[in-house]
Amino acid sequence: MADRIALTGLKVRGNHGVFDHEKRDGQEFICDIILWLDFTAAAASDDLADTVDYGAVAQTAHDVIAGPPRDLIETVAAEIADKLLADDGAAAAAASRPPLLHAVEVTIHKPQAPIPLEFGDVAVTARRSRKTRR
Repeated sequence: MADRIALTGLKVRGNHGVFDHEKRDGQEFICDIILWLDFTAAAASDDLADTVDYGAVAQTAHDVIAGPPRDLIETVAAEIADKLLADDGAAAAAASRPPLLHAVEVTIHKPQAPIPLEFGDVAVTARRSRKTRR
């Protein structure tokens, strides 16, 4: 499980937060995703079918962040991580192969969090793995 794909800096407008104005007005969120998998088959075949399509990963994260409002970015990060593992499992079952993803880490940054002090960033990270899903 030493190989990884990193998608960083995905910017998506969403309406998450505990305050009414956050749900009403929305704000930009930034998402970083780390996927752990084995590149052996993909490196040998040079075929997208043997790895994870990071364009599809980005779209999944976008759809969750741009989707229904949540109070907590913890919920958003967990939902993306769980969905990525579930989607990989479903694709593996459809292709009669084992899942590609060993683990997923999703970080959601909320740079405009309503904190009345000067700060650089607020971020939460959800990590999911096949081992912890059993």
